[in-house]
Amino acid sequence: MNTQKSIFSSTPVQWQSADTSVLYPNAVAIMEDRVAGIASGEMDELVWTLEHPALYTAGTSADPADLIDPDRFPVFKTGRGGQYTYHGPGQLVGYFMLDLKTRGRDVRAFVAGLEQLVIDTLADFGVSADRREGRIGVWVVMPNGSEKKIAAIGVRIRKWVSYHGISININPDLSHFEGIVPCGISEHGVTSLHAMGIAATVQAVEAALRENFERIFGPIV
Repeated sequence: MNTQKSIFSSTPVQWQSADTSVLYPNAVAIMEDRVAGIASGEMDELVWTLEHPALYTAGTSADPADLIDPDRFPVFKTGRGGQYTYHGPGQLVGYFMLDLKTRGRDVRAFVAGLEQLVIDTLADFGVSADRREGRIGVWVVMPNGSEKKIAAIGVRIRKWVSYHGISININPDLSHFEGIVPCGISEHGVTSLHAMGIAATVQAVEAALRENFERIFGPIV
């Protein structure tokens, strides 16, 4: 699929990076407000990158049985697709508030574009990552042949405006994923750039994400 034909826009997108950790409820409130503004034509599209304090989120398909340790961290129900995931320090979160009315009105192409964005960004750090049929997210093959998730994807669409987005594991405490069944998949583990021996910073990964975003989705300001 050539995602650039369906999701690329020449209208510049605002890009904001949070300087400090952002509480999850605050982030959701800001996204909800921005989505309403984009849908009404009063606000511009926005990509917002940040880190969250340690927490779990439950997507619309979350199975309560997959919350193994409910007292470990705060748990937030959220309107994004998917199941349980972990957010915390050392993980780059990207929220994409984009007007899909101007990007082909193709949700599948949009999600494929986010996947490619992550894949291309990881490739900049020497990591070969890919999609897996029937498993949401972005995956890597470990030296022993096992497969592990290195990035999660979960989005919501309202009035053809997207929000929520991606998370890339750079150097989070991977033991925190043990409190849930990540994305409902118990047979495969979770990894990070640092666990793979790549000493990248959150800032370096965000810079690569910006460059790849412009190629796939369009210019930023």
